[in-house]
Amino acid sequence: MLFDSTSLGEVELDNRVGLAPMTRVSATADGRATDEMAQYYAKFAEGGFSFLVTEGVYTDDAYSKGYLNQPGLVTADHVDAWTSVIDAVHDAGSAIFAQLMHCGAQTQGIPPSQDDEAIAPSPVQPNGEKSEAYGGSGPYPVPKEATKEDLETAREGFVTAAQNADDAGFDGVEIHGANGYFLNEFLSTTMNQRDDEYGGDPSNRVRYPAEVVSAIADAVPEEFIVGIRVSQTMVTDDEYQWPEGEDAAEVFFEELSAAGADYIHTTEPDATTPTFGADGPTLAEAAVEYVTDDTVVIANGGLGTPEAARTAIDKGADLLTLATGALANPDWPTRVADGRDLADFDYRSFLSPEATISEHELSIDAPPADN
Repeated sequence: MLFDSTSLGEVELDNRVGLAPMTRVSATADGRATDEMAQYYAKFAEGGFSFLVTEGVYTDDAYSKGYLNQPGLVTADHVDAWTSVIDAVHDAGSAIFAQLMHCGAQTQGIPPSQDDEAIAPSPVQPNGEKSEAYGGSGPYPVPKEATKEDLETAREGFVTAAQNADDAGFDGVEIHGANGYFLNEFLSTTMNQRDDEYGGDPSNRVRYPAEVVSAIADAVPEEFIVGIRVSQTMVTDDEYQWPEGEDAAEVFFEELSAAGADYIHTTEPDATTPTFGADGPTLAEAAVEYVTDDTVVIANGGLGTPEAARTAIDKGADLLTLATGALANPDWPTRVADGRDLADFDYRSFLSPEATISEHELSIDAPPADN
């Protein structure tokens, strides 16, 4: 089933394998996509990935940007710059979705004019320290609690960025509601300690992310895909779990699906093992259980072997995405379909000391399988 053709809304897909979003901080300083990014993304399309999700793209000039050389979808120049990337991917036969990202409290302190200020649901300092690979250093600042005006600004930024993505020629957008970034912080009882309609029980915690999904879905053409990525774990807390367990998952997935999400993209360390207790479902299986019938589920996390990928599909996911497995094997679908060996992922070759796109990543030729 991995290589059966399928569809996502009106987007036709050659197979069920996509590229996961990965932060690569290789845009210009003012957020424009580059020719190197066009080569980088087109390479995965040439390698057989039927759809690609871009790195996180910032959505407003207030607080959303979190990384040096992060691409944006805020200005007309941003829109124009993305067209060469989109054209290259489409010419290679794949669909491409822009991941819309607001960093929230997990900002690396960019741009400097903000004096390292960040917003979050509540003034809770994230664990750990910023990453030098993404231009940061030292502890995260204590964010300020987002006001209703801040929330409206952020929501409008998501909507405008989605409209800009449509204008640029993207096939859709993926709203980043995972990994501890702004929208994901609302789902967390650690980061969200609000006492208004956006804090408290799961139905309140999912309210703002669902409002963003609904606002985008209402503002773009019906055929334009609107998805959202969801996780329990965060960059700054890789063991976090929703205290209500599967009960929270039920509310979150039902509400996000009903708000207009064409797909839910779940991500966890291992998408094939139970998430809610030893006998519970995976996060993707919970999504399959609780979304509406017309919402597609995409699984992500530890699926870089054909066996793991097939397991995720067998367990009910409609599609899957690969991250490090794709970096090591930009032609993963073609290799697996042909029965060829896969290369191992080497962190130093791709993401160290900085996460920028390297020269060797601009070619379809994958690293040797014995790396």
